[in-house]
Amino acid sequence: MWEYSDKVKEHYKNPKNVGSIENADAIGEAGALACGDKLKIYLKIDKNGVITDAKFQTFGCGSAVASSSILTEMIIGKTVQEARKITNKDIADELDGLPPEKMHCSVMGHEALEDALKNYFGEEKKEEISNGKKIVCNCFSVSEDEIIKAIVEKGAKTLDDIKEINYAGGGCMRCVPNIKMLLDKYAKKDTALNPVQFILKINKVLETNVAGELGKDSGGIELVNVENKNVYVKLTGTCSSCKNATMTLKNFVEAQLREHVDPEINVIEVK
Repeated sequence: MWEYSDKVKEHYKNPKNVGSIENADAIGEAGALACGDKLKIYLKIDKNGVITDAKFQTFGCGSAVASSSILTEMIIGKTVQEARKITNKDIADELDGLPPEKMHCSVMGHEALEDALKNYFGEEKKEEISNGKKIVCNCFSVSEDEIIKAIVEKGAKTLDDIKEINYAGGGCMRCVPNIKMLLDKYAKKDTALNPVQFILKINKVLETNVAGELGKDSGGIELVNVENKNVYVKLTGTCSSCKNATMTLKNFVEAQLREHVDPEINVIEVK
């Protein structure tokens, strides 16, 4: 279970500056509902370039709410140039830290602010570069070169391998498609799995990637049968009666198995 600071808890329970600003001077967005988090930030800026008001609207977890709340508090009263110097690490530090798995929430806040200020200055978005290297994972500032090194020199073959080596892909997951492209390009291919290996790998993903997440809501999952690419599972606990069971199976369970086992897997629920 993740440990949260008192500041994170306070800004989650009592967020500051929630809402929108009519006739805002700048509006920025970050995240995507498909990834589970989305943030929109509104800024009011006076003629001297000072941010006089900031509000936000977000759909996301408690860390996303807390990061957005503290960010608006940090930038009100600052000039746009001062606000531009704020990093995602500054946001996390102001909250007395965030768990590594939640650092993407501070990144989302930074990206929304950056988007708003680019909107204010009429600038176009540019590819994220740090120390002359293309950044693939913004959550953990992992460059393309570092990911390729993990694949070629350290033998990473899967997204889980990459996460274990340098955390890339372990945050908001928006970089996952790019990491997969690098894996496809540089990773040595495994030979095809035999039927027993195929079932064992499915079971391992269900146990390590799926069961833990469902268990957070007192739910569970059991592997019932595997026929070719059809994987039959039974939801247990609270998941068995959840109205969003079909969405969970397709958007989460099936997505995990397609990512880690085979892209053609179909998950079918057994009642």
